[in-house]
Amino acid sequence: MVASNYIALVLAAGVAADRTFVVYNACPFTIWPAGRRDCDFTVSNPATQCADGGCNGGLECSTDGGTGVPPATLAEFTLGGLTGDPDYYDVSLVDGYNLPVSITNNVNCSVADCPVDLGPDCPSALIGPYDSTGFPVGCKSACEANLDGDQTNSPNCCSGDYDTPATCPSSGVQYYSYFKDNCPNSYCYAYDESSGTALWECDSSLAADYTVTFCPSSSEDSTNHPVVRGPRMNGTFLL
Repeated sequence: MVASNYIALVLAAGVAADRTFVVYNACPFTIWPAGRRDCDFTVSNPATQCADGGCNGGLECSTDGGTGVPPATLAEFTLGGLTGDPDYYDVSLVDGYNLPVSITNNVNCSVADCPVDLGPDCPSALIGPYDSTGFPVGCKSACEANLDGDQTNSPNCCSGDYDTPATCPSSGVQYYSYFKDNCPNSYCYAYDESSGTALWECDSSLAADYTVTFCPSSSEDSTNHPVVRGPRMNGTFLL
């Protein structure tokens, strides 16, 4: 799939109510499935086939350990089911950034988004990777960049001695403000729920339909079309 105006999303989970996910690519460049860009699938190592967002398994990400290679913007969902729990959703920058993303819906629940291109102005300690022209297409998290030298015991990673909300406040995460100031409605570090603008919920009885848009700031001028429409599902997944 190489057309620049769509990507594909395949989901599988138990259905509680019919739901629809629509995925738009409003970016002026090709995006491959799973939000990858600048890809060459003739490269033998799946992890390096794309400038960012690459995954194990090549073009078709492996269902076993096929999550994106950081830095990668994630659209995450946990849909409420028969228990009546709400839908939870967020745009996560915990693993860094590679694309502007928004999550909207048809029942007026809150918008989760990071509509800004964080690559060009990314702090020098975090910037990269770069595409084939040398343009920055990613911005690493402080954890992924290993700024404090030990990812297993790090306030940037909320690991080891810092693995609770009390011991890992946002003030201890380097460059947190760069991500949160630019994308206040996104999930910017492991315990960002305390900000009140990281994790969003929607009454599951409304059976909301969701739209994930890449490069949402370009969507008003875009002639791109929905990628996938399918039954909505009950469960947890990410894009």
